[in-house]
Amino acid sequence: MGKLTGGDPSLLRKINSSVVLRALRDAGDAPTLSDLVSATGLSRPTIEGVLEGLAASGLVVEAAADPEARRVGRPARRFRFRSESGHTLGIGIGAHRVQVVLADLAGRRLGSAGAPVAERATAETRLGAVDAVVTEVLASAAVDRRSLRAAGVGTPGVVGGEGTVALCTALPGWTGLPLGDRLREALGCTVLLENDANAAVLGEHWAGAAAGCGDVVMVLAGLSPGAGSLIGGRLHRGHRGAAGEIGALHLLGRELTPEHLLATDGEPLLPLDEAAVSRVFAQARAGERGASGAVDRFSRRVLHDVTALVLALDPELVVIGGWAAGLEEVLATLRRELPQYCLWTPRVELSALGEDAVATGALRLALDRVEDDLFRVGAPD
Repeated sequence: MGKLTGGDPSLLRKINSSVVLRALRDAGDAPTLSDLVSATGLSRPTIEGVLEGLAASGLVVEAAADPEARRVGRPARRFRFRSESGHTLGIGIGAHRVQVVLADLAGRRLGSAGAPVAERATAETRLGAVDAVVTEVLASAAVDRRSLRAAGVGTPGVVGGEGTVALCTALPGWTGLPLGDRLREALGCTVLLENDANAAVLGEHWAGAAAGCGDVVMVLAGLSPGAGSLIGGRLHRGHRGAAGEIGALHLLGRELTPEHLLATDGEPLLPLDEAAVSRVFAQARAGERGASGAVDRFSRRVLHDVTALVLALDPELVVIGGWAAGLEEVLATLRRELPQYCLWTPRVELSALGEDAVATGALRLALDRVEDDLFRVGAPD
């Protein structure tokens, strides 16, 4: 490969192409050539040449003139980014549910769907559920699978850099699974794996309760509790990708696992799914003594986990998600008790995305990869 220089025409073409494409993507309406000159600082002939190349690649198209607009003389040519030229997926894989979100290259959602999965389902059954939900979403939006550019995937467990699940105690057969390879083969596109809590905090930061916050901790209260954190707006994964695996704290004692904490009659709450948890919280609100004790135990366990995270990371915001029902009681406990244990108490909020948090964050990962590919300025051809 030859040495790059500032005057290399191939490199300059790539820089100019990236600048124009980004301006088109960010424009609210289809801009004119004059608009693009103002937005990019490039000359009109340069932009015309770039647009020709982008149109040939299918990323840009000349917009049709507005037939209702009144004008004198020849109308100005307008162009737009063809966000429909490719698509991205966000996939959330959980112990009890699979959730999928579909978007175009501009991040506009085109559809979503989910399906329940048994907690003890085999890896093959769970992967089959993922494929079925993806097929459903694509069919509903009339999108060809071949148009997929990237898919982000949020999964419980520690994700290895090579796309393998290094460790997962929540899903049977998941430890050691080459999940990235399996999904790349099924989807035919780039696949990016991330821990589910990490994906969730990215989703809340992009489109939820953590928008605009740089230092955030998100706790997923569920079968295997986990936490994702942003430090200075950047995801903190830890040395081996295991940061936030607070579910391991429950190994300190059998009575600390969620199914024991939420027990109302001395027996573990099984299956520990959304319906069962909702019933416990509803019984507690109705004044049932056993359920009230269960909710208090569970809330205090979350309080201990959150306190440790706050003391270690000093976040601006803590977001609580996971179960769709009952978290108001947990939130009340945290807001009431945290000031007793923390030097400075962060804001505490419920997830704004609910069961879509993991899939939404996974979608953000896919969009980031696509944008890197579209706007990267690499070596000359």
